[in-house]
Amino acid sequence: MELVQAFEVFGPKIEYELKTIILDTVSDEYPVLREMLTYHMGWEGEGAGPHAQGKRIRPVLLLLNVVAAGGNWEQALPAAAGVELLHNFSLIHDDVQDQGDRRHGRSTVWVKWGIPQAINAGDLMFTISNIAVLRLKQFYSPKVVLKAQELFQRTCVKLTQGQFLDMWYEELDELPFDAYWSMVAGKTAALLACCTEMGGLLGGANAEACEKFHNFGDLLGMAFQAQDDLLGIWGDSEKIGKSTSSDIYTKKKTLPVLFGLKQNGKFAERWLSGNFGVEDVPELALLLEKEGGREYTEQIAVDLTRKAVNALEKVADNCSDGIALQQLMDQLIGRQV
Repeated sequence: MELVQAFEVFGPKIEYELKTIILDTVSDEYPVLREMLTYHMGWEGEGAGPHAQGKRIRPVLLLLNVVAAGGNWEQALPAAAGVELLHNFSLIHDDVQDQGDRRHGRSTVWVKWGIPQAINAGDLMFTISNIAVLRLKQFYSPKVVLKAQELFQRTCVKLTQGQFLDMWYEELDELPFDAYWSMVAGKTAALLACCTEMGGLLGGANAEACEKFHNFGDLLGMAFQAQDDLLGIWGDSEKIGKSTSSDIYTKKKTLPVLFGLKQNGKFAERWLSGNFGVEDVPELALLLEKEGGREYTEQIAVDLTRKAVNALEKVADNCSDGIALQQLMDQLIGRQV
């Protein structure tokens, strides 16, 4: 199966599953609460449509791993919906915590309905994500459903820990590299690893093979984050869909920034002083590049990508078809600066 075909085949089924679980769970007695969720998911309101819905990468990744393991992807749709709902719960709360007022070109939930109700909507989205995974009982044995739910809950813990570290680190001037990767493991890699491992589990893979599926997703997430950090400073803002000034201006502790701080040179001096505005970001980016931040991050991204490729090759030993998985990996971590 090719990646384009996968999105064409999986996409409508994923969307139907997502709508069904939300509409079945949230009663007609709470139309505004339901609207908050359907708005965030991109189905209703101003600017609604495919662009507002996001890419649905995570559920597609999960289903591709089910196919790769030789399973029936349609039976795994509840889990696919679960990981997407979990991801969107985190986005609603992220927007509140970061005071982000736009997502997919539209006002965020807290902007439209206020912070208290946005927190409530995020909590509901989280709960529905768990209900979605439990719907696997229609197709799988209690033992498999329990394993899937246990994996899902462990992932929730990792996501929360990663978000905690992300916010905690904002208050620190310096950060060890090990601490950075601990944050990335939770905030970025955990859910991707959940998608790949759960795909293997629901596809019928044994414990050893499921571990390989997990390692692939974990490395995919790490490689993705390294590439994202690179693009966040030196990428083409038109291509990546976000400003390349924000990471430095908001003093986000990304991989190249941590490298620059460790050099204790002119970049570190200027960055730590905090005496700069958006107009100074290009100068800071140039200083960081001259001190080796870009080259270092590029090498880390290359190394992690190579490891992810090797992990995918190990997964392929247990796969019936891994073409779309390879293409999806290329799409996620093959983005150009």
